[in-house]
Amino acid sequence: MNSPIQFTNSQTSPTEKKRLTLEAVSSHLLATGAKPIHVRRFFRAWLGKGEWPQLDDERYPKAMRAIVPSLRRELEAVLELRSRHSGSDPESERLLLTLADGQTVESVLLPRKGVCVSTQMGCAVGCVFCMTGQGGLIRQLTDLEIAAEVALARKLRPETKKVVFMGMGEPSHNLEAVMRVVDLLGTYGEFGHKDLVVSTVGDRRLFAALDKSAVKPALAVSLHTVDDEKRKKLLPHGTQMSVDELIEAADQWAKKTGYPAQIQWTLIEGINDSTAEIECLADKLHGRYMMVNFIPVNAVDGSPFKRPEREHAASLVRCLRSRDVIATLRDSAAQDVDGGCGQLRARVLNSAGRSTPCSAAGGEA
Repeated sequence: MNSPIQFTNSQTSPTEKKRLTLEAVSSHLLATGAKPIHVRRFFRAWLGKGEWPQLDDERYPKAMRAIVPSLRRELEAVLELRSRHSGSDPESERLLLTLADGQTVESVLLPRKGVCVSTQMGCAVGCVFCMTGQGGLIRQLTDLEIAAEVALARKLRPETKKVVFMGMGEPSHNLEAVMRVVDLLGTYGEFGHKDLVVSTVGDRRLFAALDKSAVKPALAVSLHTVDDEKRKKLLPHGTQMSVDELIEAADQWAKKTGYPAQIQWTLIEGINDSTAEIECLADKLHGRYMMVNFIPVNAVDGSPFKRPEREHAASLVRCLRSRDVIATLRDSAAQDVDGGCGQLRARVLNSAGRSTPCSAAGGEA
């Protein structure tokens, strides 16, 4: 590499300025006389793909070697593993993480060497079937906090090779931080571009940012219905993009990158599981470079939403496949330990006698 990644922090609010960022780490290293290749090696070591600079390693500037131990301690303090919760699938494990300010977020170790990371503390979209959405947006995660989730996953499972930005939060609402992490992982972390998957409810700014990015990640779209009015009810503060506009934008990105866009569809009995609606979805996806992942809704205490019968859900998969649309039926990882959609965090907070904070926010914020 000829130059280090340039990390900016233009969207950081005054209350977040004291939190360590990727830009601050990079700048601190460069101030010691480190060269771009030294910065690269430092971040590669943090991401589990290299050796840390040692005090006697003369390949590095002396001043840089002197600060590495303290800088490593700062990175380790960004988040702490609070608890691990295994699911029935031995490859799935829900992680509850405590951040430096005492807040908690979730990430998930996934089958097939993946990790699902959170991008926000809470979420402003307010999906009616999602525990995280019901808690509202508390704050943005910094780029360093998001990247630290990946660094921890690599520490726990060195073979981790895929990152999906599908945990707590809407990635497009923390856009600059997410794109900096995508850049970091694709440049320094030995992650293939197609193995970085950014999820979105739909935001024009995300598609603009993807076009400008040197790292070209895959895309997942949280669609859930083909009816625009129904979608506004399910995702109250989700997007200003229509279903057709969102499908078109995702299809264009998929064809540009060569990776199929994933349509995420939370199946809810009596809401979006009719054969007629799935037939309509098949019509809209005809000729598109896209696939569909059906995920039965998580059981949330007090929620009126229920999963459809397994055989009915399977019939919807067959319906799409008969129309030449690739489709799968999945369970979200670690559902059996109340791990989906912010449930683990909510359970821990409730057991501690704390309510989940909620703030009002929404739109394409």
